[in-house]
Formats: sequence, C-alpha cells, structure tokens
Amino acid sequence: MDVIILQRDLRLLDNPALFYGSKKGNYCVIYVYDENYWQSYGRSPRQLKFAVDCMKELNENLKKLDSEILIFKGSFEKLGIFLRKEFPSSKIHLNHCTDNLYHRKEIKKFLNKFENTSLNIYDNFGLQLQKFNRDNWSRDWNEIMSRPLLGSPSNSIFNKKLPLLSFEDFKQNLNIDDSALSGIQKGGEKLASELLNSFFEYRADGYSRKMSCPREAETACSRLSPHIAFGSISIRKIYQELNNVLFLSPYKKDLYSFKKRLHWHCHFVQKLETEPELEFRSMHPFCDELRTKEDSELIERWIKGQTGFPFLDACISYLNSNGWINFRMRAMIMSFASYNLWQPWQKTSPLLAELFTDFEPGIHISQVQMQSGVTGINLPRIYSVFKQSLDQDPTAEWTKKIIPQLENVETNLIHNAELRDLYFEQIVDPKLSAKKARDTIWAMRKNKDFKKIAREVYLKHGSRRRQQFNRASN
Repeated sequence: MDVIILQRDLRLLDNPALFYGSKKGNYCVIYVYDENYWQSYGRSPRQLKFAVDCMKELNENLKKLDSEILIFKGSFEKLGIFLRKEFPSSKIHLNHCTDNLYHRKEIKKFLNKFENTSLNIYDNFGLQLQKFNRDNWSRDWNEIMSRPLLGSPSNSIFNKKLPLLSFEDFKQNLNIDDSALSGIQKGGEKLASELLNSFFEYRADGYSRKMSCPREAETACSRLSPHIAFGSISIRKIYQELNNVLFLSPYKKDLYSFKKRLHWHCHFVQKLETEPELEFRSMHPFCDELRTKEDSELIERWIKGQTGFPFLDACISYLNSNGWINFRMRAMIMSFASYNLWQPWQKTSPLLAELFTDFEPGIHISQVQMQSGVTGINLPRIYSVFKQSLDQDPTAEWTKKIIPQLENVETNLIHNAELRDLYFEQIVDPKLSAKKARDTIWAMRKNKDFKKIAREVYLKHGSRRRQQFNRASN
C-alpha cells in the first residue's frame, strides 16, 4: 500500500510523489488541511483559494485514473497517527516542501512516526537537501533540471473506504469569501500551461524592460509565480520547454533574462532550506540590533496603502486587490517600510506575505532581508518613492486609475506627493529618513567584525555565479 501526501505540489505531471507512489497501483492521495497552518506566518485566504483551484483540476484528472484527492482535516502530527493506525505497513510518498516554522515543526513530528525505510521524500526545486555545498549548487541544479520529465501517474486499484472527506465535500464546506478575492489569479495545471505558452509566443516581447513598470509587467511578466509556488507546474517543465524554444525565439534576450530568474528562484529557496532561522533572524546577526522597536500605527498605514505617497499607495492597493505586483515594486514597498519607516522586517514581512498569492517563504524572506539591508552581502538599496513614481508611471495615469480621487490632480503634484488636504498626510519625511537609514547602515558595515561575519554569510549563502562578495562588503 502506498500513501501519497500532497503539500504545495498540486499537479498531475512531473510530480515525483504521484508518479513513483502510484507505480504499484494500490495507492491513495491525501491532502492535509490544517487550519492552524493557514493562519501561520504569511499564509492567507487568497493563497488557499489558489490552492483549491489547483486541487479541483488535479482531482478531476485523478478521477480519470480511478483515484481522487481525499482530505485529512488536522495537523501533520495527527495524520501520522491516523496512517499508523489505518496503514501500519504502508509506504509514504511526499515531495519536499521548504515552508515556514509551523510547517517545519509539523512535518518533523509526522516523519518521526515512521521508519526511514517507509518514507520516500522527493525534491521539487533542485535543492540540496543533504550534503549542502554552495560551490556545487549551480551544477547540481542544472543536472536535476535536465532530467527527463515524469509522466502521468498509474491507474489506481485502491478501493478501501476511509473516514476522510472527498474534495467536493471539503470545497463545499470551505469558508472563503470569494467576493473579496475577485482579482486574484486562478490556479490549475491547464492555466499554468496556457500562461507558459502565451509568454513564449508573444508576451515575452520586451520582458527584460517592461518587468520594472507595474502597468506593463501585468502582462509582460510570465505570471507563473503562484503556479510555481503551489506546484501546478514544475520548474523543470518550464526550464525544459524554455530551452526548446529559446534558440528560435525572436525574444532571446528577454527569455535569457527569464531563464536566470528560474535559477534565482531555487537559489533563494535554498537559503531558507539551509538556514530556517532566517524566518526570524537576520542573515547577518549584527543587523538584528538595527531596528528594535516597532510602531504599529506606522505599520498599519503602510500595509493599508495610506502612507501619503500616491505611487507607493497605489502599488500596495494594487497588490491587495490582485495578489501580485512586479518585483521592483515589491522591493520598493519593503524598502520603504525598512528604511524610511525604520520598522523591524520581522514585523512587516508576514503582513506583506499575506498579500501575495505567490508567497514562497524562501524567496520572500530572502528578498525582505535584502531590501532591509540585513544580509551583510548585498549592497543596501534605498528606493526613492519619488523617482519610482516618475520613472515607472510618468503620466501618473496608472496611479490615478488605482486611486480615482486623484484623477483631476496635476501629475507633478502626484509625483512629488504635494497634495495637502487632497490626500493622506505623508507619514515620514522620505529624504531625511533615507539619509538617516543610509548613515546608520553604512556605519555598521564599516566595522571590521561586521565584514568578517559577512564573509562567512557569503560562503554559506552567496551565489557563485557572480563573485560579488568583495564589491558587496566594501
């Protein structure tokens, strides 16, 4: 008997746990729905809605193989107890998942209930789960990404009745307010493939340039990030199909840029996998002394998009409505919270994560720390909300569309946030706060002990694709 456990790997094809776990035919597929998990660090209803979309299509596909998704309501620890009782000699198959602290603790409790010989854990992202060696990481990743894609699971002969919910009953009883999530992307393997194909065929045209502008990025970016986060398409499939079209594509420059980001995706996930404490502690330990006090009122106005800076607020409002925004704007939003508002990233990070449908803990936490200047190996970069407004939305039309109350306001007043009674008051002086933040960060980075630890951080987490350490730590 084989038991396949689904986590964030909600697809039929190139799914190691499904493929290998189904080979003997006598298998069942279980998804663990843990309410506490969905209330833990960074998790939110919009992500759950996307996951349910993915499960719906996967369940339909599994039924064609005489199988289905069964829902276990409870923690992974309780699932372990259930499986030990129902299937004491079963083989367990699951794809590895790098997630938040709550998930890590639950998975550990689950795995501890089984002998190693009954556990089969597969890697999804080309990570080094054992024998971590950053010097070999890129070579290993390319080797894994080049392996043949796995096909469809085998038909099931399993017919035992279990005290578990069907997917249909689970979905019907799930309380998600869809009316507040109408702008969120829909999940599923079919939609992921359609996005991939349209990106290769025409949307990639100008990708490397358009990705910086929130208006253009909406269609010029691949928009595959939530599908990758919840596994409705594998990175290996994306990587191999990209290589198939790259040589003849008229958008070579753009697709090469996209290809690098596939590598970076897993590079950042590896950081959290290697050092899970990064969820709460700065990559460079000195930096945890930088911001020790929080201002809940400032944080609330920031996350609600009421900072008094129209372009920044428009970006946050757009993100809240759509569950996605382009990378540069994500960086600006986080930079403002950490540098201009000088708030602890540990407090702002999970709030921002909840807004992302594509929340991937390894990427999010790594990027949050980079935009907060606490890695020790990346140059501090303080985004100017004025400059980004002018560069990315020169006519202010996009900002006015998101914030209709500014429709008749002069463009230069919007860029300079000089709106007086027409809009929210600025919650901070952007120039003075940026200068103070810059001086504080660089004063710390000049310390010899800081540089010594920064080199250790680089050896552990730094990319070997670019020998950036000397530049980043001077």
